[in-house]
Amino acid sequence: MAQPRCRSVLITGCSRGIGLGLVRGLAAASPPPDLVFATCRYPEKAQELQQLSKQYSNIKLLQLDVVCENSIKKVVKEVEEIVGDKGLNCLINNAGINVIASLEEVTAETMLTTYETNTVAQLMVTKAFLPLLRKAAQLSTGMGCHRAAIINMSSLAASMQLVQANEMFLKVYPYRIAKTALNMITRCLAADLKSDGILCISLHPGWLQTDMGGNMAPMQVQEAIPGILSVLDRLGEKENGSFLDWQGETLPW
Repeated sequence: MAQPRCRSVLITGCSRGIGLGLVRGLAAASPPPDLVFATCRYPEKAQELQQLSKQYSNIKLLQLDVVCENSIKKVVKEVEEIVGDKGLNCLINNAGINVIASLEEVTAETMLTTYETNTVAQLMVTKAFLPLLRKAAQLSTGMGCHRAAIINMSSLAASMQLVQANEMFLKVYPYRIAKTALNMITRCLAADLKSDGILCISLHPGWLQTDMGGNMAPMQVQEAIPGILSVLDRLGEKENGSFLDWQGETLPW
């Protein structure tokens, strides 16, 4: 990232897809962050992530289940022991699930499970890392990833205004509703944490060919990562509380 640069980044859901792509992109950035905390539920199974952590000394691979309170507390303590008084500059809430469910197929169980993982967990992880984000914010000025930022991975499917324009998303009731709620979390956090100098945005990374995005998606992960990192690099106070895509364009709520 460009100067003033981001010293430390933590990303959830890094075993595959966008999370893995972000870890790879940040590690290879010039200059890279001093620390990239790559978290996932099963680090022992994340072979590509393990290889990256061996290749790049700034990647720290940690276990995190975002829906488990004890797991969250444990990883916060592990990160704190490494970053110390410098705190954490950037938290990227990327972990999530997608269950295909139309109006006819959707169930209460599916809704609650998706909401827990894609919405509640993001808020709880953010809340747990706030002390470290605040520590980092006290050491710099302005707003952005160089100081303290929360990036919530959202989706174009979350846009209430674009429901009719994207009828294909009607097959993913649980996912899109949970992501719409995540967008409200972004707005609340942006307002609540502005006085602390902590920025918060929702980011649509693009429709990508991942396990969640499917084979019909028009873009590969590696095509979107440079744009995403460029957007993160340019974030400032005017972007606080906004809904952006991987090209930095503002999306309708």
